[in-house]
Amino acid sequence: MADPRHEPTPTAAEDAKRAKVRKGALLGAMFLMATSAVGPGFITQTTVFTAQLGAAFAFAIVISVLVDIAVQLNVWRVIGVSGMRAQDLANRVVPGFGYVLAGLVVFGGLVFNIGNIGGTGLGANAMLGADAKIGGAISALIAIAIFISKRAGVAMDRIVVVLGLLLIAMVAYAAVATEPPYGEALRQTVLPDEVSFLIITTLIGGTVGGYITYAGAHRIVDSGITGPESIKQITNGSVIGIIVTGVVRWLLFLAILGVVIGGVQLSGVANPPATAFEAALGEVGLRVFGVILWAASITSVIGASYTSVSFLTTFHERIHHHRQWVVVAFIIVSGAIYVSLGQPPATLLILAGALNGLILPVGFGIIIWIALRRADLLGGYTYPKWLAYLGLAIWLLTLYLGWQSLGGIAELWQ
Repeated sequence: MADPRHEPTPTAAEDAKRAKVRKGALLGAMFLMATSAVGPGFITQTTVFTAQLGAAFAFAIVISVLVDIAVQLNVWRVIGVSGMRAQDLANRVVPGFGYVLAGLVVFGGLVFNIGNIGGTGLGANAMLGADAKIGGAISALIAIAIFISKRAGVAMDRIVVVLGLLLIAMVAYAAVATEPPYGEALRQTVLPDEVSFLIITTLIGGTVGGYITYAGAHRIVDSGITGPESIKQITNGSVIGIIVTGVVRWLLFLAILGVVIGGVQLSGVANPPATAFEAALGEVGLRVFGVILWAASITSVIGASYTSVSFLTTFHERIHHHRQWVVVAFIIVSGAIYVSLGQPPATLLILAGALNGLILPVGFGIIIWIALRRADLLGGYTYPKWLAYLGLAIWLLTLYLGWQSLGGIAELWQ
């Protein structure tokens, strides 16, 4: 065994390379969280709410982003400082509870992944005119190729960043091309004509609910960006990730607002976002929408698959050792169900959406309890009281979200 006293000191070049790798991993974690939230449902949701509230939707976006930041500040900090994934922390607080949390997250992730792959198919159809099922199957193969590459972690980080930037560029183009009333949107950001708390809570649940809550935080654990010494990186990553999500929603809102102000009716149509882009920009608009939907969907496939499997690693050491292939199997199962059914069963989607609303207060409650009462799991780190109590207030709001989600479960029994 080598004497550690005689181990070579890392050179400046090695230190620089290590720092570059950590920076890339952090950037990847930020975009993984952001793009996991920006999926097919996100795009449809933003379109429908913009058509419903008009410029007043700007206020709902800002409030939801502020709440999302408070959630992710706590989630990333507790998981990052402890160096443990959410289900492992839950097992330490309540033995066995981590398995319950993992089961809920994985089920919701699987069902939504079917929808994500469906989104890639619809995106390919709008972008290239390809058959939706074939487009979804090919997109699933692309996601699999990323995870079986020799440097899967690095490949995933780079792909989500590149596609995330492409997504922002395409939505920004649409936000300029549709010529929305920017001044009115800014005014109603702070002085809205109408406020819908139901829409605000729906946005929060859709941005930080279910597996999305843990996507970025679990990635930083896998990347080794952990411990009190990484607090600055952890904090910046959590905030910037949510801001990226907010920017995408804001730009998409502006693009749709320009269409709505122009007099296009989106209520009652089968595909409101596609209708909006085609009405505003013609054939080019449909192709742009295809790129946006495909990029949003494929990155959500990556995020849902990676994060869901990160919860499965708790069940058995072999799953942890072969997680790369478990992710591949997860994508294959999701893709096979989509191809065979054409779309996710409506009942399962309702149940998965309801479960996401329930997962948020359950998992977040564990995070806040650790922040307030379990410094031993944080290595003695002194958690900021203001942040913990802010998280506690937000947790009460998530209880309301969870209660609302029970309505989705109730529909299944009618």
